[in-house]
Amino acid sequence: MATMTLYPREERLAGSERLVFNLYLIGAVTLFALMMLIGLTMRMSQAGWLGVPPDWFYRLLSMHGAGMVGTMVMASTAIMWFFLRKYVHLHLWAFAANFTLFLLGALCIIISVFLGGYGGLWTFLYPLPSMGMGMWSPGAAALFLLGYLLIGVGELLFYLDAAAGIIKVHGNFWHALGWNWLFGGTVNPDHPKAVVASTSMIIANSLGILAGAIVLVMCLLHIFFAVDLDPLFTKVLIFWFGHMYINAAIYMGVIAIYELLPRYTHKPYPLNRVFLWGWAGTTVFVVVVFGHHLLMDYAVPHWFLVLGQITSWTSGFPVFVVTAWGGLSNIYQANMRPWKMPARLMILSLFAWVAGGFCAVVDSTMRFNLVMHNTQWVPGHFHTYLLLGVLAMILALMYHVIGERRQHLPDHGADRMMFPVYLGGALIFLFGFLEGGRASVPRRMATHLPAWQFTDKVGSIGGVLVVLAMLYFAIRITAGLLTSESDPPPATEDGRVGLSDATG
Repeated sequence: MATMTLYPREERLAGSERLVFNLYLIGAVTLFALMMLIGLTMRMSQAGWLGVPPDWFYRLLSMHGAGMVGTMVMASTAIMWFFLRKYVHLHLWAFAANFTLFLLGALCIIISVFLGGYGGLWTFLYPLPSMGMGMWSPGAAALFLLGYLLIGVGELLFYLDAAAGIIKVHGNFWHALGWNWLFGGTVNPDHPKAVVASTSMIIANSLGILAGAIVLVMCLLHIFFAVDLDPLFTKVLIFWFGHMYINAAIYMGVIAIYELLPRYTHKPYPLNRVFLWGWAGTTVFVVVVFGHHLLMDYAVPHWFLVLGQITSWTSGFPVFVVTAWGGLSNIYQANMRPWKMPARLMILSLFAWVAGGFCAVVDSTMRFNLVMHNTQWVPGHFHTYLLLGVLAMILALMYHVIGERRQHLPDHGADRMMFPVYLGGALIFLFGFLEGGRASVPRRMATHLPAWQFTDKVGSIGGVLVVLAMLYFAIRITAGLLTSESDPPPATEDGRVGLSDATG
């Protein structure tokens, strides 16, 4: 069971650990702000307020997609590392190597887009990367793919180290996931939820990364040696990799809720059999849930489309239902006043996860998918659970950590002001996408007709507010991470270190 001590001593960082962790978080908030500025530029161009040429629009779209997905996973990996290291031994070199390879991969992508002109989008569907038609060279496409490969290898290294640590403590993945308690026996309520979630993602996302590595090497062979590939098989591997990778950001990020929420509600959040069944279902289903991206590929075997449909309905429900229900139960009758920033952000993330998941289930349903899959409904659903879900989980940890550094929960007046700016701006921004999808406005179009531009303009206004809030968060969090660390006060009688200072 997660500790209820607000700032436990075993979470305090020093030396190299603190340096590497700071690099992760500062790098994440910096990239989030930059990627949001790119996204806002594209939205305002679609609205007719900026004149971004089509070739540059698709370069920016490629950069925004690759950059935001990579940064989300990188930041969520920091969440997993921060909490998992309390329960198993993790080598700092693996955590640092992941960040180093991420930077090298990001540099490759930046060069390929801004200097090489690559605009084949983050999904790099075969054979588009090798068919630049004069807008980008094969070398630029290869550099983009190499960037992905480096980022994936770094994440896989981290997972292998985490897997070794988990197996050393728990013996095998079966016990780490708590599957020995699924059908009977007394569940150990102190079994860490962070271990369950981490093990699940090590299994599922490692398979996705391996699929991605295979298809990336295949595409590189096609570029340099003209090796012909099967387009449908290549697409299956690409979406297995891409869909699994971004899903991992959600499932690693939710560890922050499991660990931090009971510290702010002052109520235990024990592990139970329902929780274990939820994660067991997700561990299995999330590996093949990407099948809803293939519903329009009629050459795909029918059984696989049926499997993709069923898992699209079932993969997310077990975890986000048990997490949302467990989180709301933990909040019920809890004395959380005054609400601090980490608590606000965690509750917001639960709402967005459920709301975004509902939009995703709608889009993944065959009859809706036929009408809506190539509309702005799609970016609407994934921006919902990324912008207000995963990002809120990440920001919750960041605010908690800067509070730990000063032994006082951060809740300045500016924080209280910027939270509704972030929330309100995001809701307006998301309305632009979701309403555009309802009106069948197509996605991935550089130029929009005047009839489509109302929702573009609404979304742009919301985007401005989100960017302003993110710039504030980036400055606030960076300053907090770089501040000198205060000595921890003695624990109170109930063990909540520093809580009296935080609420006094």
